[in-house]
Amino acid sequence: MCVGCRVSAAKSDLLRLVVVEGVVIPDPHGRLPGRGASVHPDLRCLELAERRRAFLKAFRRTGALDTGALREYLTRRTG
Repeated sequence: MCVGCRVSAAKSDLLRLVVVEGVVIPDPHGRLPGRGASVHPDLRCLELAERRRAFLKAFRRTGALDTGALREYLTRRTG
């Protein structure tokens, strides 16, 4: 399920994310260790997740998470 739009989708349609030292990074191959969350590879879903504070809930974290690396990845991927 996408943590941004909350729509269920096939695992292959979602991008797995993990947190490394407070930074949300994409894990396109699904091999990085740690708790993961999924989002559609779309900037709109990223913005929804940020607005809803969904990453903090999904990763069971407190405080701020840096989504800059994820935003850059999605921007490069979409054009």
